[in-house]
Amino acid sequence: MLDLEFAQLSDTGQVREHNEDYLGWVVPATPVEARTHGWLFALADGVGGQERGEVASRTAIESMISGFREAPPGDPLPALLARLVQRANADVLDAGLTAAPGGVNMATTIVACALRFDRAVLAHAGDSRCYLIRRGHASVLTRDHTVANEQLRLGILSTRESPALDTRHLLTRSLGTSLFVNVETGDCQVFPGDVLALCSDGLHGAVNAGDFARIFKRNRDLGLAVRDLVTLANENDGSDNISVLAARVRSVERVGMYRGRPYKLR
Repeated sequence: MLDLEFAQLSDTGQVREHNEDYLGWVVPATPVEARTHGWLFALADGVGGQERGEVASRTAIESMISGFREAPPGDPLPALLARLVQRANADVLDAGLTAAPGGVNMATTIVACALRFDRAVLAHAGDSRCYLIRRGHASVLTRDHTVANEQLRLGILSTRESPALDTRHLLTRSLGTSLFVNVETGDCQVFPGDVLALCSDGLHGAVNAGDFARIFKRNRDLGLAVRDLVTLANENDGSDNISVLAARVRSVERVGMYRGRPYKLR
């Protein structure tokens, strides 16, 4: 059976007066739920410069959590996560429209990771990330939806120019800004010992992939690892809210699929 341990930490940082990041998770209560629904981890970062970013991020995560719990047993995770992010987008938009007479601008990024059997499925919009740490190496599983990153992908910018641009924080996708959001999804197989780490840009903007790998390799205790990541981000920068939610895979259940139904592999 798929089994995980996880830890999370969110910090205001050294400059901001309040925290606009929000984190949430769903843990299966029984082995049956682990197979029919799985685990969900999600992180949202209220967009700076917009009103009530903390409301937007909380609304998005609460929408994801309730939708995941209500999902039919065995609902395919890629389609489910894409649908839940669209629902969260609608909920954030509605929250902004009803927050005050005439409405207020409200937006947030989101990154979500659901795990079932031996697969991890991701859905995201914005620049919050998911890292995979495996055998001492950290890689980014998501793609930042920012103006600078899109220009980098198109070859308009070089990797040397991109980090210095003001547009590196200007989002091309987020929840709450339009009726529909272009949700990016992906998936990967997971193995015992893998760590999946969701984080806001206040963390990954101050801590590189090598630091992720080093800290998780040094700390078997996930609580100590996320604390060290947040501490390092504050030391290196600290100008934004800093959040991380890390899950380590203890064991997996290998399955195959036949006509959409899983069967156990021996």
